[in-house]
This record gives sequence, C-alpha cells and structure tokens, in this order.
Amino acid sequence: MARNLLKNPSGEELLEFWKLMEGGDGWKVEDIPGGSGHDIKLVGVRKYFATSFQLCLKSQLIDLLAEGYSAEQLDSEPVVAVEDWYSGRKDCGSVYQITVHLLNENKEVIARFEPPQQFLNPEKSPWTQVIHTFSHYGRGLRFVSFEHGGKDTKFWKGWYGVRVTGSSVKLFHPLKDPLGSDGPTVKEEGL
Repeated sequence: MARNLLKNPSGEELLEFWKLMEGGDGWKVEDIPGGSGHDIKLVGVRKYFATSFQLCLKSQLIDLLAEGYSAEQLDSEPVVAVEDWYSGRKDCGSVYQITVHLLNENKEVIARFEPPQQFLNPEKSPWTQVIHTFSHYGRGLRFVSFEHGGKDTKFWKGWYGVRVTGSSVKLFHPLKDPLGSDGPTVKEEGL
C-alpha cells in the first residue's frame, strides 16, 4: 500500500498532473537550490515548484478506487500519511499553506488537515518538512484532496514566493496490535 499517490511530486514533469490556481506570474519549476535558495538533502529530488507575488495554489484529487484500492480496504481505515517540503528564499519573505481533505464517495469531507499559514523570514527559511497522519476517521474514504502553495510577501514580479517539493500521500494498512489493544498501528515499512 505504501506508494506515493501524488503524480509529479517534485516537478520532474514540470506542471503535469497538477490543477493550478495561478496568481502573479503563476507557477514555475526550477532546479534546486535556485536563486537565493537552500539546498535540500532529499533523495531523488532535484527540482521544486516556485510561487509568485500573488497566491499560487496547486492541487490533485486522488481517486482511491481508480488507484486500485477496494472499498473493503478503504473501509478498514488505512492510515493516510501526508508529507510536504517547503522553503523560502534568502532575499524575500514568503507564505506557505497546505490543505488536505479525506473525502467520501460524494466528495464530502470526513477528515481535514488545515494548519495555519506559515510566514517565512528570509534569514530563516531552510527546507522544512510537514508531516501529518490521518487515522480513526471512520468508514467511507474514497478520495484524497491535496492542495498547497503560497506567495511572496514583497509583491516582487517573478518567482520569489515559497518553494515546494517532495510531496507525498501514502496509505498504510492498519494492523491489529500484537499486544491486543484496539487501536490500529502502522506497518513500519515505507515510513
């Protein structure tokens, strides 16, 4: 079960597979570290998505049945693990945001992850990892909506806003706890 369900998570296929909301000059894919950027030590990640001077968001809607999961597997409440990486530039402040929703067959929200926006100071904006795990959300999971993005804080023309890369959404089977407690545990492989 532990495979990344997001397509093109790090810009290797430019903006392919993403639904874009483009403010300012829109989205751009650049090579790490980019202008006034920070290096990242994430295996296989060589590119990132850069935002502009007005809010830029990109999203994917993952249809879990189309991805090969059965209704029975999904109703067993698999753990949904979300990961994202973001960074600012050394010469301009920026804002980062992420929203992830678990949805039922009618695309109604059954669980959500919507942390407050992060304001990045140019002097302290290295690559930062976001991790969130969904569990105990009930039956009915059929879709995952993933959206992230941001903008710069100085309204400079170009791509001076937050940078994002290395995004993932993975499902893990809940297992019965060998000690007999009722809560699901997560397989260690893939985490």
